[in-house]
Amino acid sequence: MTRIPTRVAGLLAAATLIITGVTVGSSIAAPGDADRGDRGPDRGDRRPLVIGHRGASGYRPEHTLAAYELAARQGADSIEPDLVSTKDGVLVARHENEIGGTTDVADHPEFAGRRTTKTIDGVSLTGWFTEDFTLRELKTLRAKERIPAVRQENTIFDGRFEVPTLQEVLTLRARLSRELGREIGVYPETKHPTYFRSIGLPLEEPLVRTLRANRLDGRRAPVFLQSFEVGNLQRLDRMIDVPLVQLLGGATSRPADVGADGPTYGQLATAEGLRGVARYADGVGPSKDYVIPRDAAGRSLPATGFVRDAHRVGLLVHPYTFRAENQFLPVELRRGTDPAAYGDVLAELAAFYAAGVDGVFADQPDLAVEARP
Repeated sequence: MTRIPTRVAGLLAAATLIITGVTVGSSIAAPGDADRGDRGPDRGDRRPLVIGHRGASGYRPEHTLAAYELAARQGADSIEPDLVSTKDGVLVARHENEIGGTTDVADHPEFAGRRTTKTIDGVSLTGWFTEDFTLRELKTLRAKERIPAVRQENTIFDGRFEVPTLQEVLTLRARLSRELGREIGVYPETKHPTYFRSIGLPLEEPLVRTLRANRLDGRRAPVFLQSFEVGNLQRLDRMIDVPLVQLLGGATSRPADVGADGPTYGQLATAEGLRGVARYADGVGPSKDYVIPRDAAGRSLPATGFVRDAHRVGLLVHPYTFRAENQFLPVELRRGTDPAAYGDVLAELAAFYAAGVDGVFADQPDLAVEARP
């Protein structure tokens, strides 16, 4: 199918859910009115999406049903499961296919022999990998907090929650939509799709099949599909009619599937590069520095023209990741010296909203809702 940029207004109408928020002041530089005027038709009266990044991962271990449910109850418009495959081809929610840091697999002596070293997208990793476990085996594991030094409070939930399947996430989404009286969206990310296809466990086909089985395959379904790879999105573009989002990593790195001569993310983020992205995708998910960069000392610089350039070619902009802890914030918004203490994330969020973004990925969805104008 051919992507038509002017369909963005329809995407916003289908996906943006209105939730009461409060405007918060900011010390970060934002673009002037002229830049915001380039946002395109029907953008000004739509409120940005709040996407529960891996669920409410600031409060519960990430990619658990508990984290997703809390995100929705805190006001998130969408919940975000990262998807990897089991040995028997079932899609499950984990940030990576290496699960040593997010489950208690190391405490299971029956799986000690599964520990191995693999090269994933050019990076050597040692641990336990979902593709070496059947779903039945994975269900014997329990999730744990990925960054316990930062989020010690979350460790109280270690050992309580299973690794959920995509179907379980979608069943939860449907239940919460009924209970809360508003449509909760789902925003899956395909993780390492080229790698999984190379080992005979492609992600696209089971993803599309599961969405169709849940009647979530239409253009107005409350769904976004995202990937750091290009070919994966182009393949999905031919398979399903839901909005697609090209994620953008570090400016000098490349999508895993484009090869050494392919474009860098920085090149995809130029005005010309974004025109190319708009041929197969409906939005971009840039790291925050594409929108509001920081100087060498970690202080915020004025906003760039990235949002304007993306909007001019009809692309939505959903930057990642907003986290409340000092170590993730620009220097001027940190409070005190404890890197794990909360800083002024409300001001950071307000500055990005002022820059015209169409949504944000947030570890603490309630704070993103609070800061939303």
